[in-house]
Amino acid sequence: MKVVGFAGYSGSGKTHLVERLIPALKLRGLRVSVVKHAHHRFDIDHEGKDTFRHREAGAFEVVVASRNRLALMREFEQEAQLSVHHLIAELYDGVDWVLVEGFKESDLPKVEVWRAAASKPARYPDDEFIVAIATDSPQALPEATLRPVLDLNDAEAIAQWLLDNGHRFDYDPERHLPSHV
Repeated sequence: MKVVGFAGYSGSGKTHLVERLIPALKLRGLRVSVVKHAHHRFDIDHEGKDTFRHREAGAFEVVVASRNRLALMREFEQEAQLSVHHLIAELYDGVDWVLVEGFKESDLPKVEVWRAAASKPARYPDDEFIVAIATDSPQALPEATLRPVLDLNDAEAIAQWLLDNGHRFDYDPERHLPSHV
């Protein structure tokens, strides 16, 4: 499995880029999973549904599955700050690529998504895990870099760059074995 992070400030275009990379990789016959960091309380369940009622009744985990989909919902008795490695450990073993959105402080190799128009500082000068910068304004990068600078608007080229450099994104779960929460 290969794992790459996409880091950048809100509004930089991370979600849009990941959204375009998924089909670009799938067209090459690859199975792609996504790990997304949410900063707020979220819910994928709906009041009145059986699974919601099971959670409300106090179930720690509820798994619901059909012939087309599986969903696992886990309720923590206390707030838990899961690392990206905890979440990767939950994924199916047969995946080729995991695209990680958020987790900008992680120790994963990451592509920084940076836009000059967003008026946010670049992270690459201070983050050794950033291996490339995807931007729509390379001429405005705040510091020169030897890292590859990729065209943020060309998901096909970024997908090809990922594949050409795939060895850099090999994930070793033994190195990051999390203790389960």
